[in-house]
Amino acid sequence: MLERLKMMEQEALQALRSVRDVEALHAWDQAYLGKKGALTPFLRGLRDVSPEERPRVGQAVNQVKLALTAAFEAREAELKIAEQSASLAADAIDVTLPGRPPVIGRLHPSVQTLRRIYAIFADMGFQVYRAPDVESDELNFGLLNMPPHHPARDMWDTFYTTKAGVLLRTHTSPGQIRAMRQYCPQSIRVILPGMCYRYEQVTARSEMMFHQVEGLAVGKNITLTDLKGVMAEYARRMFGEGRQMRFRASYFPFTEPSVEVDMDCLLCGGAGCRVCKNTGWLEISGAGMVHPDVLRNGGYDPAVYSGFAFGMGVERPAMLMHAIDDIRLFFGNDLRFLEQF
Repeated sequence: MLERLKMMEQEALQALRSVRDVEALHAWDQAYLGKKGALTPFLRGLRDVSPEERPRVGQAVNQVKLALTAAFEAREAELKIAEQSASLAADAIDVTLPGRPPVIGRLHPSVQTLRRIYAIFADMGFQVYRAPDVESDELNFGLLNMPPHHPARDMWDTFYTTKAGVLLRTHTSPGQIRAMRQYCPQSIRVILPGMCYRYEQVTARSEMMFHQVEGLAVGKNITLTDLKGVMAEYARRMFGEGRQMRFRASYFPFTEPSVEVDMDCLLCGGAGCRVCKNTGWLEISGAGMVHPDVLRNGGYDPAVYSGFAFGMGVERPAMLMHAIDDIRLFFGNDLRFLEQF
């Protein structure tokens, strides 16, 4: 029995040296050390050995078992090191290669346009004034010369909240009252950028949510000529040199007189195209001299002070500058569109 045990040990060790992967190692473990392995008959055969020989034979069987177990563990450690080395060699990193550039965010095209507008009006002495998106009916309409049931309210389709007298502002003009009441009786020049909300049908040319920039200047001896000069400078800086301007009479409840400011079409150069509806002109702003009642509601004496106001979109100028034909792209969160800017 001892001779057969020695032969089995030599056979097992020789087989172990030929093992080249972990899968084959587990098969070797089952073949020699498992419940049905080659060592098991020797363990079970101890009961057939005479009592005098049993201690010596049992000690020999245990020594073989310990030797094979130790050899198995050593070979397992070797194979794991070899596998790790092979994996590192296969996935070797060339540290001399340049790193991958990180993906960085981009400014939204509306934000880019807003910053350009900020810079233009900052050079003309206007500061940015922030007003809330949620307004009272009084500030959005009443103090702007539109009392309840005034027909001019129909010019804006309004989002009302569940709280009486509270709404989402339909224009940035309520900020005029806030700015005047804060700075009165000082002269002021401010622009009021922000989001506006109107319950309108969404099309390629109009959105129910959009940016707007309001402008307001109040002081002594301010005239319509000052407004024309500011608008002309804005058009030149925003859209390029040589722009032609046109002022048309219009109506807004909070300005008197009121005008629409047009610019020669950027796309056709005034020749007429589909964008300008073959007129050669594009509207860029609504404007006018601040109505005396609005000045009075802001705390100024209209006999002493005068002022002008204007309001312009942000997405529309961006559409003109970048030849974008659908305003819905600005709020569609399509990365294919946004990553172009």
